[in-house]
Amino acid sequence: MEGTTDFWVFGYGSLMWRPGFDYLEREPARAFGLRRSLCVRSQVHRGTPERPGLVLGLDRGGSCRGLAYRVRGNDHGKVMAYLRARELVTNVYTERIVPIRLERGERVPAVTYVVDRMHGQYAGALSAEAAVEAIHGAVGGSGPNEDYVFNTLEHLHVMRIRDRWLEQVAEGLRLRLDAPQVRAAS
Repeated sequence: MEGTTDFWVFGYGSLMWRPGFDYLEREPARAFGLRRSLCVRSQVHRGTPERPGLVLGLDRGGSCRGLAYRVRGNDHGKVMAYLRARELVTNVYTERIVPIRLERGERVPAVTYVVDRMHGQYAGALSAEAAVEAIHGAVGGSGPNEDYVFNTLEHLHVMRIRDRWLEQVAEGLRLRLDAPQVRAAS
């Protein structure tokens, strides 16, 4: 893929609304055999080692709607260095070239980052209730984990992407946040 040939990058989470690199075009796309999931224990940005939160990863199974970016081939080295610095900090993701289908029907290979199921931060396939339990109250260097989920869902809705499981998680979090807090008697 390196050289003067343009290449594609597939984003399924924050890369969709904050890619951080120059691109020639952006188009809705779908990856097959992979799904968006809160399956990565966050120990830095949305949690701590003592109280990890959850962030998105691409895990196997199903399909995932996201955005594909066509990047100028001459920018390959610069863009890949940026993506690796952003996505491979703890090596919970593996860099892969996967086939995606662009909205216009064309199939192209794209760089994306898939969760490493053998990594210690991999949380597995969680129920919505288990995800709510892990997220509620977790806070990391980038803020509360609940904010990450609500922000992600808001951006997905703006792009007209439905993620019913993530919507269930968000609803569970809203119920928890709206519940009256019990105070210990002093």
